[in-house]
Amino acid sequence: MSHQDDLISSDINAYLDQHEKKELLRFLTCGSVDDGKSTLIGRLLYDSKMIYEDTLAKLEKDSAVHGTTGGGFDPAMLTDGLKEEKEQGITIDVAYRYFSTAKRKFIIADTPGHVQYTRNMATGASTADLAIILIDARPGHGVMEQTKRHSFIASLLGIKHVLVAVNKMDLVDFSESVFREICDDYREFAQRLDPNDLHFIPISALNGDNVVERSENTPWYNGSTLMNFLETVYIGSDRNLKDFRFPVQSVTRPNLDFRGFAGTIASGIIRVGDKVMSLPSRKTSTVKEIVTFDGNLDEAATPMSVTLTLDDEIDSSRGDMIVKPGNLPKLEQKFDAMLVWMSDAAMVPGRQYVFKHTTKMVTGNFSTLRYQIDVNTMHSSPAPTLELNQIGRVNVVLNQPICFDRYRTNKSTGAFIVIDRITNVTVAAGMIIDQRTSENTGASWEKASVSESLVEEISAVTPEERASRYGQKPTTILFTGLPGAGKSTTAFGVERQLFDMGRSAMVVDGQNMRIGLSRDLNFSKDDRSENVRRAAEVATLMNDAGLICLLSFVSPNDDDRKKAAGVVGGDRFLVVHLTAPEETCQQRHEAEQSASEDAPRESTVNYQEPTDADLVLDTAQLKPADCVAKVIALLEAKEII
Repeated sequence: MSHQDDLISSDINAYLDQHEKKELLRFLTCGSVDDGKSTLIGRLLYDSKMIYEDTLAKLEKDSAVHGTTGGGFDPAMLTDGLKEEKEQGITIDVAYRYFSTAKRKFIIADTPGHVQYTRNMATGASTADLAIILIDARPGHGVMEQTKRHSFIASLLGIKHVLVAVNKMDLVDFSESVFREICDDYREFAQRLDPNDLHFIPISALNGDNVVERSENTPWYNGSTLMNFLETVYIGSDRNLKDFRFPVQSVTRPNLDFRGFAGTIASGIIRVGDKVMSLPSRKTSTVKEIVTFDGNLDEAATPMSVTLTLDDEIDSSRGDMIVKPGNLPKLEQKFDAMLVWMSDAAMVPGRQYVFKHTTKMVTGNFSTLRYQIDVNTMHSSPAPTLELNQIGRVNVVLNQPICFDRYRTNKSTGAFIVIDRITNVTVAAGMIIDQRTSENTGASWEKASVSESLVEEISAVTPEERASRYGQKPTTILFTGLPGAGKSTTAFGVERQLFDMGRSAMVVDGQNMRIGLSRDLNFSKDDRSENVRRAAEVATLMNDAGLICLLSFVSPNDDDRKKAAGVVGGDRFLVVHLTAPEETCQQRHEAEQSASEDAPRESTVNYQEPTDADLVLDTAQLKPADCVAKVIALLEAKEII
């Protein structure tokens, strides 16, 4: 429903034109059972005078029969429309409501709080710009397991704006201390989700406190009301206008003189005269026209539905993707993804499913379930399968390649759904990770099978000449220790100090390796070993170029460290062991590292302390500057610098 406006009676065309240009905000309400999600939406619409009189009369009648307020007005009845929802006083299906104010248009998704309906919540969150997470302020409630589950799913689905509404403040006498405690509890949990935009508002959805009008019961709260926040939150930068992606939905051919490619622009901007490429054929052409129902356009942007005509006759059909030649998506049939399982029947690795990605339908399977995520701790653990509402990371192998982007970069081309081939039921929703599935298992220390035709090329610059030029001996220093021991801090500090001294050094950090060269690896024992092997090869090349290489890796296995020394050369390989109490390391690590879809959390590491380290640094006792000074002293003592 729309707000009241004088233009409606005086100039309806002007009103419709104004209304059409308003920005649309899609948001959902989520949280644990009985936290007041439906009540909040009902109150929001009621206080904004967005309910028709006949609907309001029926709402008051339903409140008397099925309401949970003792016969009084129950705002939750507005969205709980199913008979079962009214009788049980719960939300089962996702309920969508549309309304507008003078500043914005809104689409609300009221999602269920029960664990068994988590899949419905994920559906509602898939198109949302903002999530309102309700938390019950009463003792014994607060941040519940389902609150964490919904928060994690919202983060997983890339919702950038999160508003935590601490509800039922009237039942705790609008206590500021209760509100602050809940905020602190949620912030502690949300640190692992890395929220982009997090806000808190104390409300009473039933009575309307701080929903539309500011409440006199919370004089200690100086923030905005919920409605004001919804009208002013900035979402203009959320859309991807950089990467042009146009999945072809159909080819229109009304006559012999017209051939156009119809679809919805998933991301980016397109203009007449732009060079484009059709994938997977890689045929190129130029945009001739941008056709719409209302006439031709000079340019169009996401999420407009248009028909593109091209200067050349190229072969492109439903399921193909039109892009710009200088900005291409990945075109592969193997990738990793985070998966939310939505079926009562468990996931079966290796079984054939149908994957729907943009406008393309392909068959494929989950070759491996890498791990399952515990939504309470954000820790990963091995699992044979995924059950209903469980979340995990999988290796996907399709029978033909698709054009995709990382989900965090592009929601439209980074998402897919999984369909059972027999029942035609949607069984899962997936978010693609920009990492390729590794087909090799185990490290390659001993798998040195290279072509006999390959011959190592020898540089014309000798090691002695490089040492003379740089004033240093090329050396690799491995900084090893538990996660949180201070390896990277010390390594980058040493790099800075060497640079200031006129030396040439570079840090190769373990996490940076996993973002790039080792992005196909997990944290298994074999993959850790392979990561160290690759780092050792990189260090060798850097040392051969005369540089000092500073490796910052957990490298928990002593045998791997010795193998790395063998690759680099024992005479130019040093080990610096950074140590601290395990509890200290754990606290540091959890404070630094957030839950990411790109890598599981290192909850436990079976670390073997080096027995022959060249230097041991107790970072619980030493300051970072002292650790750096000791490493520099070691290099000077060994005449490396």
